[in-house]
Amino acid sequence: MHATALDYDSLPDIALSDLARNRDPLAVRLITTRNNQRLFRAAWSILKNRPDAEDCIQDTYVKAFTGSSPFNGTASLSTWLTRIVINEALGRKRTAQRRKLNLDRSEVVMLEDYRGQSGSASPESQVLRSELSKALEVAVAQLPEAFRTVFILRDIEEMSVEDTAQALDILPQTVKSRLSRARSRLREALDPQVKAALGGTFRFAGPDCERMTQRALGALCPNTGETK
Repeated sequence: MHATALDYDSLPDIALSDLARNRDPLAVRLITTRNNQRLFRAAWSILKNRPDAEDCIQDTYVKAFTGSSPFNGTASLSTWLTRIVINEALGRKRTAQRRKLNLDRSEVVMLEDYRGQSGSASPESQVLRSELSKALEVAVAQLPEAFRTVFILRDIEEMSVEDTAQALDILPQTVKSRLSRARSRLREALDPQVKAALGGTFRFAGPDCERMTQRALGALCPNTGETK
């Protein structure tokens, strides 16, 4: 028998992680819905490709909850998963770079490359907010990778300096320095009011989040029949 949803929601990270390792679908669902958007943003900041980022998230959950190094509680579960997805994304990027040594065309990441089919039809979106979000996403995509990942984790995901440093395996001072330089570069290209649009960028919620959760459930709990 499963505990109630409220019991799951109040469980500490270490208990949730243990349940996920034991293929508990409610624990997997709770963990994925809590972390899908953050992990997507972190993976996209490195890969700049939506399908690759989604594959990276699924592999992250599988490695996290089937691997030989389980969550030990020294950091939050979200920070631990963020660290795994970043390492996974960096590994994928290195592999892709080796495969593309002879590629002579430049990559330009446009909004359509990573916004889902449902994103353009969001009823609550207003024209100005949409334009600001597009401008921000393009500007962030043009930042150097080291600055881009720190900016997304700190200013969009609102992770602390300490958690960001732990996720990226760098010093807190390096986080502060990279964030300052990222903000400086963005200020040169963006209207000061763009901060209001941050919450609407790189969205990975609703159908996107549910699809990712179903993928994780299919990989970790294939025999439970849990669909919602």
